[in-house]
Parts: sequence; C-alpha cells; structure tokens
Amino acid sequence: MTGIVAVTGAAGALGRKAVAVLNAAGWTVIGIDLGIVEAGDVALALGGVDLTDEAAVGAAAAQIADRFGQLDGLVNIAGGFAWETVADGSVATWDRLYAMNVRTALIASRALLPLLRAGQGAIVNIGAAASVKAGAGMGAYAASKSGVARLTEALAEELKDDGVRVNAILPSILDTAANRADMPDADFARWVTPEQLAGVAAFLLSPAASAITGALIPVTGRV
Repeated sequence: MTGIVAVTGAAGALGRKAVAVLNAAGWTVIGIDLGIVEAGDVALALGGVDLTDEAAVGAAAAQIADRFGQLDGLVNIAGGFAWETVADGSVATWDRLYAMNVRTALIASRALLPLLRAGQGAIVNIGAAASVKAGAGMGAYAASKSGVARLTEALAEELKDDGVRVNAILPSILDTAANRADMPDADFARWVTPEQLAGVAAFLLSPAASAITGALIPVTGRV
C-alpha cells in the first residue's frame, strides 16, 4: 500500500532521488524546497519554500491540504553540511546548521502533523551517523544531526497514540557528485548511494515497518 508523501529538500541530490524512488514505487509525491522542484516525478511541486520559515511552510501545508486533504508520509531531507573545527570555526556555522538540519524538520513536521494524523502516516527524518560519534571538524554538523535524533525520539513518543510513526535514518557518506569532488581519492564503492538511502525511507513509510517507531537506523555502507 502506498499513498501521498511529502519530501522536503526535493531539489537536492538526495531529495531528487528519493522523489524518483517513491514515485516509481507508486507513491503520490509532493516536492518541497527552497529551490526549483522538477515537476516530472511529483504530483505537486512546491518550490521557493523557505523551510526555516513557519509562515512559508504553513502556506505550503495549506496548499497540500486543499489538494489532498491528508498525508500518508513525510520525508524530511532538507539540510546542509559544513566542516570546520571548533577552535577555528564560527559560532554562526552552528546556528546555520541548526536552522538547516533541525529547524527545517521541526517546522515541516509541525505544519504537516494535522494531515499526517488524518492519514495515520509516518515521518522519516534524515539524520547522520556522525550524530552518534563526531569526528574532528564535525562538531556543528554532528550537534545539529543529534538534534534531529532527539526530535525524532520525542515526536515518536508524542504521536504513539495518534497512529503516526517517526523514525530517522543515519547515513554515513553519500555517493554524490559533490562528495566525490571533495574526496576524489576515496573508495566510492564503500559509500551509501542515494538510491539505497531512499529505499530505506520507502521501507519505513510502508506498512511493513508498522511496528517501528522512534528508531535511529544506521545506514553506513562499508565506511
């Protein structure tokens, strides 16, 4: 069984692949992003939406409600990364990554909760393996993704009686063009592909995962 799913960060490398995978699996996909959302695999393209802004996301939620009336899933992919040490970096980076990684997932989840409750849907957040153990230069990123993990756990507990499940995927390095350019000497075959990660998200949205909520699931390839 599939249904209607909203994907934030739908214009990014992982977001585009998630949209394609979910569409191919039979989901009706709504793409939400600050950038331009390609219309090919989505039933509703909501570009130009600042996911850190409550009013903007609220307006997007109203459009979804008018068109579909409910949601069966939400995949929070919108986010960002920065590498810098604590000593030589900027406090502003911590604020920026909090906004990109935690605030976007929080605002989207809150705005779409009424529709998810109506459909007894599932939320899948994209966290990071670094949230469990941060390396050098990963402080701001790991802290923000730890916030995603705690948001996932708290929301899962709050929604247990509403029939809405909330889980997070914790990937390692994704095999994207940007990461290959940044790490040209790495063994790309050990990384996680966007298709693999999207497949895990599709499983967590499905009835096959109906007993899973509040889980933080590592998807780390062979890193």
